[in-house]
Amino acid sequence: MATKTKKSIPVFDSDEEDIIEEPTIPMQVQQDPSEETITFKKSHFYSVLVVLAFAVGVLVGYVAWGRGSGGTTTTAGAPVAQAPAAEQAPQYRRYDIPTEGFPSLGPDDAPIVIVEFSDFQCPFCRRFHDETYQSLLDAYPGQIRFVYRNLPLTSIHPAAMPSAIASLCAQDQDAYWDFHEKLFSSEQLDEETFIRYAADLGLDTEKFTACLSSGEHDAEIQQDMNFAIDLGVQSTPTFFVNGLAIVGAQPLANFQQLIDKELAGEIP
Repeated sequence: MATKTKKSIPVFDSDEEDIIEEPTIPMQVQQDPSEETITFKKSHFYSVLVVLAFAVGVLVGYVAWGRGSGGTTTTAGAPVAQAPAAEQAPQYRRYDIPTEGFPSLGPDDAPIVIVEFSDFQCPFCRRFHDETYQSLLDAYPGQIRFVYRNLPLTSIHPAAMPSAIASLCAQDQDAYWDFHEKLFSSEQLDEETFIRYAADLGLDTEKFTACLSSGEHDAEIQQDMNFAIDLGVQSTPTFFVNGLAIVGAQPLANFQQLIDKELAGEIP
């Protein structure tokens, strides 16, 4: 069976994210106790001192004379230019992220489209929702269309998949975003809670409950997951701002920095 090679995405990165896979832990190198002690003969010791003294003398002379030569010196193998190098423009890469048919909020013709791959049980996704989401929409009224796509990290968040299913069952009754808000504000994510939220929102609870166990949205969520992983998404939340990736529960200022450049046409 062929193994897929995961791609990496150049992004505005953050530690505030839940990873899909645990990072590889480097192996510990154990040293043989018999190799811990090195014995020198006295004659060898004096010889080493002479060599070291000569090396120090050469180094001091190089530093003293090299500084006035006007040339380029090196530190740890890296060239250090006399004049500062010109600042390089940041490199951007746009990804083609489909948005049609996914839950969205905001004008269809908004100049900024933000797609979030997220997980309702992910604490960093909740942090973004609590601290940045509404402020971001308020900072650009009428200029953002926000699209939510599911990436439940089922290996570490057992309630993530049922929550994603429940949100799409609510979408079937035109209540996706209200239900979305309730999920991100909830301390308990289980079927009883989902049904209670559906009742609170005035949904047909019988229809909603049947949807939870029907499996009708399973393939849709799995397609979201496969797309994200094939793209190279490795953690939640991950965002694409007009196709430009931002990873983690970034603060508002980080989104604004990218969005302002995009609105000004400064990003190719």
